[in-house]
Parts: sequence; C-alpha cells; structure tokens
Amino acid sequence: MLPDLDDFYCFALVVEHAGFSAAERATDIPKSKLSRRVYHLEEQLGVRLIQRNSRHFAVTDIGMDVYRHAQVMMNAAQAAHDVVNHLSSEPRGVIKVSVPVDIAQNQMAKILPAFLKQYPEIRVQMMVSNRRVDVINEGIDLALRIRSKLDDDPNLVLRQFNAIQQRLFASQAYLNEVGHLTTPEQLTEHRVISMAEEHLDQHFLLFGPNKQQKKIKINPVVMGSNLFMLAELASQNCGIALLPDSIAQGLVQSGQLVQVLPEWTAPHGIFHAVYPSRRGLLPAVRVFIDYLVEQLKSDF
Repeated sequence: MLPDLDDFYCFALVVEHAGFSAAERATDIPKSKLSRRVYHLEEQLGVRLIQRNSRHFAVTDIGMDVYRHAQVMMNAAQAAHDVVNHLSSEPRGVIKVSVPVDIAQNQMAKILPAFLKQYPEIRVQMMVSNRRVDVINEGIDLALRIRSKLDDDPNLVLRQFNAIQQRLFASQAYLNEVGHLTTPEQLTEHRVISMAEEHLDQHFLLFGPNKQQKKIKINPVVMGSNLFMLAELASQNCGIALLPDSIAQGLVQSGQLVQVLPEWTAPHGIFHAVYPSRRGLLPAVRVFIDYLVEQLKSDF
C-alpha cells in the first residue's frame, strides 16, 4: 500500500525549507504536524529520511532520492490544479456534445456560429448520431435528445426545451394528382413517407380539434429516420410526410410543400438536454447550456 501523498508533500516542504521550524514559518503548517507526517512516511518506507536533533538537520541520501520524487508529485499536482483553474476561470476548452442528426443539420447549424463568435476559446466536439449515448460512461458533457418521455436517470441533470409538434405535409402536385384529404382516415388511401424504420406495420397517432385523438393505420412507401430526406421526398411528389415545422418551414415558404389536414398534429417528442452534474460544471459547458436554452426555447 502506498504511503499517504500528504506525507510526501509535508516531507518535501521540510526539505525545501531546510528544517521543520522554517517550513512552519513559510507554510503556517504546525511543526508538530510536519514532524508527525515525516515520521509516518519513514515508518511506511522503512528508511530514515532525515537525521535530526535539537541542533542538527540533515537529509539522508535516500531521503534526497525520495525528495526528488516527491517534487515530481508536487509539480504534477500543481499542474493539475493549474489546468482546472485555467478552464474554470472563464469559458474555454472542448465541449463534447451528442446531437441527433436532424437537430445538428437544422438548429445547431443555425445557432452555433454566433456562439463560437461570442466564445472564441471554446471548441465544440459534436457527436452527430441518433444513437442513445451513455452520457457518463462515454464522457459526454451534454446530450441533446428528443423523446416522448423525459429521461428519469437520477445521475443526470435535465433541461427541457419544448415539445416538438409535427404536422402532415405534401407537395401541391401530389395532392392535385391523388386528391386532397378532409379526414385523417383518408391517410390509409395515400402514399405515406414515415420516419419509423423498424416495422412495416405502422400507425400515425394524430390529435385534432376538441382533443380528438385518432390512430390511423398507414402503409409507408419509404421509411427512414432522416427528416430532411423525408421532407425532400415529399417535395418531390412521393407522398405525405409527418414533419416538424422547423424542417418543413423553408419548403412551405418556397411553395414546395403545403400543409395537409392543418387542424391535426402529432407529438414528435420533448426536446431536452441531459448532462452529468451541476456540481463542478465547467464554465464552457454552463454557458453552452444557457445559450441553448435561450436559443431553442421558442424554435419549434
């Protein structure tokens, strides 16, 4: 078992100041504590490190060897302390962020430039994936997620943005060819483009006026988890897609998409962020979280 590192620290102070009394005056650590620590270190190592009596103080040869190693430990500890102080003094350093593909392509691409300009010493290492990451074990500073149910992991802190609503969109050309919809049930007669890629048998859960709720069976012609791809396919007359407004907005403004059954929506999920702990949160991570809350609170 290794001796207490504090013993090495006290021993190094005594050698550096050439005596217990001088070390006490320089550090305000009581001489009795310094003596006790050095004695304990000698007991643990089984060697005499300092020859001392009331009028004589001398470091043994083995003591000088131990002192040199103790200096290395002290310097390493000071370097670690300096690194933390450097990162903690103001926002700087690398932030490791997990982001879903569609959020990275849409929201993050829009809001990151202003953040990077405001904090030039921060670098953002972005893991763009729809995979659910293990925030703690993978060393992630912050994970953005869209879930129908909020994370309830007691080891994670959660910041909620907004629930994302989806609406039905199609191209005007598709509707002119196949026919307009007046009820959700008519979706069963249409070509549908779906984000769910796991199953062929699928349903849309739609919410309408007066708290109506309808579960409609659909038969997707295309399935894929990239919303930008689905929006592009819908604009190319391939069918009806369920999309967040943030994805469809530009295509609607350009006339490539129109809204279908405008009174009916479907919940896409609650947009939120999770991170390991508020305690010891580095300034770079803290300002990034605050920035996201400010920018994304009304984005959807």
